[in-house]
Amino acid sequence: MAWKTLDDMDLQGKRVLTRVDINVPVENGVVTDATRIERICPTVQDILDRGGKPVLLAHFGRPKGARRDDMSLQMLLPTIEDILGVPVVFAADCVGPAAAAVVDTLQDGQVALLENTRFHAGEEKNDPALAAQMAELGDVYCNDAFSAAHRAHASTEGIARLLPSCAGRLMQAELSALESALGTPERPVVAVVGGAKVSTKLDLLGNLVARVDTLVIGGGMANTFLAAQGIDVGKSLCEHDMAETARTILEKARTAGCEILLPEDVVVAREFAAGAASETVPADACPADAMILDAGPASVERIRAAIHDAKTLIWNGPLGAFEIAPFDAATNAAAAYAAERSTAGKLISVAGGGDTVAALNKAGAANDFTYISTAGGAFLEWMEGKELPGVAALG
Repeated sequence: MAWKTLDDMDLQGKRVLTRVDINVPVENGVVTDATRIERICPTVQDILDRGGKPVLLAHFGRPKGARRDDMSLQMLLPTIEDILGVPVVFAADCVGPAAAAVVDTLQDGQVALLENTRFHAGEEKNDPALAAQMAELGDVYCNDAFSAAHRAHASTEGIARLLPSCAGRLMQAELSALESALGTPERPVVAVVGGAKVSTKLDLLGNLVARVDTLVIGGGMANTFLAAQGIDVGKSLCEHDMAETARTILEKARTAGCEILLPEDVVVAREFAAGAASETVPADACPADAMILDAGPASVERIRAAIHDAKTLIWNGPLGAFEIAPFDAATNAAAAYAAERSTAGKLISVAGGGDTVAALNKAGAANDFTYISTAGGAFLEWMEGKELPGVAALG
């Protein structure tokens, strides 16, 4: 879809209401991972460089419409100032006189940080009156929070209808990466989908089999598909009640011409623990008292071959119980090969989702993927083919 970027906007002297995601982990008032704050830098700096005045809108935690000191954005102020390298002025509210006083006196080269949008119950209800109050504080709206774009909230969707609107640099990067992976990808396209349960990724699988050439299914989900084909998976994590659904997805894939790769050999153990005794067996030979905890080496070779032939790779979820060795072997090997093909310029690789980022970081492969999305739910909903309200509003 068509959406404007900062390049399309006149920012000189304009108050730029900028929706960001700075919902970072905090312990005892100290930010423990500032990645999300670091990622807003290009957008904020671009606005400043072009004569605009960035006014940051953000949520933090789940205060459910109540003002809570432990969820105030004020505690993030020192970290934000340190990372942005410019003065940041805090407003004790995101609307009304307190916010207006800060925005109206903002000097060139300064950034305003408005208080947690979710302190207002109208935020998550997408209340038009609250969106209008926010809009009064700006001349231009810039959404740089792709991770919140699947929510139709006042600060992500409502306000975009009221001001000239555009995507920030992080949002632009996310949308461009996803468009290249699923919108108009270079083929062949391979998708790797892992994780524990089929039931949580039904929409995702249903959308992908119609859009990719090869679908690799791993993790506990693979056990459900194996069981659906009459294979005994022992004591493995498995949703036996999803067998019919799994067979339907397999049939849909056949109709669409999508090849599905399930493990042909598996790593099994009697307990899920570090250093537990394990063995590799054919996928249809899991002992009755054992659990499937990873894909085996023959399966990894098939996955490597699919990645080798691919031009585009989409990755969501690990191939095994990656948290504990040796059950991280399949994920590590496949991720390393995808990273190698990406750095060689042979593959466009896009990955996202909480466990995915953790698994790729553990494998040491994340930095070499073409794009890693930290958006979580928004990334998944995009992959499921759903319209994201915060993106649609920019069109």
